[in-house]
Amino acid sequence: MSTDLILEERKARILIKLRGYKLVKRQEEKDAISFFVRAPKEKARILLWCIPTEGTVGVAYVNNMSKAMKKEEIKRGIVVTSGRYTQAAKVKAAQNKIELIPRIFPAFNIFDHELVPKHEILSSDERKKILSEYRVQPYQLPRIIASDPGAKAIGARPGDIVRIIRDSPTAGKYTAYRYVVEG
Repeated sequence: MSTDLILEERKARILIKLRGYKLVKRQEEKDAISFFVRAPKEKARILLWCIPTEGTVGVAYVNNMSKAMKKEEIKRGIVVTSGRYTQAAKVKAAQNKIELIPRIFPAFNIFDHELVPKHEILSSDERKKILSEYRVQPYQLPRIIASDPGAKAIGARPGDIVRIIRDSPTAGKYTAYRYVVEG
């Protein structure tokens, strides 16, 4: 990664890497940088916008992104900015399947730190196996909030189950499962 990237673009590149997206195309717009990516696990295309602003991101940005998504026939979008989101923008984004990355999202890989354990979202087969093995319903598992930095980094959404693998001085590797909830 070059050092001349704007902060939002560095965050977007980290997000793409952590979530396992494949970059298809990068394009510079007048007020944003667009990344067209493929999500292999979801078999979907995603439009990711980097908006270089310290100001407020409002409904106008969300509407422009919705139009761009319709034009490219893309169902999901992600916005990365250093600014704040208005409440109206948050509501509109939720209606249009646009994920708003908070401005506190780090511009580095948080999983490179020794104190942050590995997080991964379970596939549907793994999910069924774990739930039957432990004889529980998903809501009976310990919870993790969707806005948790680790969950946000891997793209966990409410209803997912996340596997967290920690190094343990006594057990070697310790695996925990968390149910993702809104929060």
